[in-house]
Amino acid sequence: MAQPLPIRCKDTHVPDVHEVKDVLLEGLKKNFAVASVDVVTCPDLTQPPWNLAAPGFGGSPRILDIGGVPYLMPIADRTKFYDLAEVARAVGLPDAFLVGAGAGSSRAAGKNCEMMVNAKLSKDGENIIKSWIAKLPDDSDRTKYEVKPYQSLEGGPLINLLASEGKPGMVLEIKAKSRTGPENFITCLRKQLASRYGDKPVAMGGVFLIAQGKAKLHIMPGFSDKPLNTREEIDDWLVFYDMSAPLVCLSEFVSHDPDLDLRVEHTHCFSSHGDGGHYHYDVTPEEIEYHAFLTLAEKIYRVDWPIETHQLGRD
Repeated sequence: MAQPLPIRCKDTHVPDVHEVKDVLLEGLKKNFAVASVDVVTCPDLTQPPWNLAAPGFGGSPRILDIGGVPYLMPIADRTKFYDLAEVARAVGLPDAFLVGAGAGSSRAAGKNCEMMVNAKLSKDGENIIKSWIAKLPDDSDRTKYEVKPYQSLEGGPLINLLASEGKPGMVLEIKAKSRTGPENFITCLRKQLASRYGDKPVAMGGVFLIAQGKAKLHIMPGFSDKPLNTREEIDDWLVFYDMSAPLVCLSEFVSHDPDLDLRVEHTHCFSSHGDGGHYHYDVTPEEIEYHAFLTLAEKIYRVDWPIETHQLGRD
């Protein structure tokens, strides 16, 4: 019998949502020419353009940080696979709605890849899986990539998720366009929360749409046989692309790491036109347009954390 996954849990700081609305708007106005934040009833996110597996993020929202970058680099641990249904049961949400970013399972996908998790689980096994992966068909031709549906619930060495019951509920609706500052959309929000709340960890997750413009994304090739020990070596291994809107982006972030060795933000994107991967930042600041629905998370679960750790490759 497999050993149970080691898990640590910490409560987050959950401010009043209307206070968070004002805090985030203050930060957005420093980074975008046009911005708004409202507390709204979540629309049905199963509908276009969102195409999620459940209608909302209501019901016991929590962040899951599974595995970690030290399992991927400097040399990948190719034995690390995570059954997301097993993880959901272990954190007390067997019917979880899971959205977020991670490495796909190399044995399920055929090779190392980016995974965009979008799945509503069910105790009776009637899961709704609308996840995607992005990968390079041939590492020798870095001009070609593919983004396609992924029906497996198995992930690879690192995964960052928002888990909830997937119910309708109140969320923060955030709109921003015409970037004037240096930060990407999620980093802007995370740093603003950190500035306001200091060492109190405020965690958020959900979905945002890049409705206009282009963004720089990367897709991992196959596992590196050479150790990746520096930022330069990692960037040479990854493959970067400028990808076009509309992009649906699944994201989670934490304003302060409460000694859990977290990846404090992680976002992956998918589309119906063949683009997708790991989001870094937009590259068309004048025309960029973001539209998000995010919720505050109540807890952070750290699952199977690396004993030997480092801070490389977490952006």
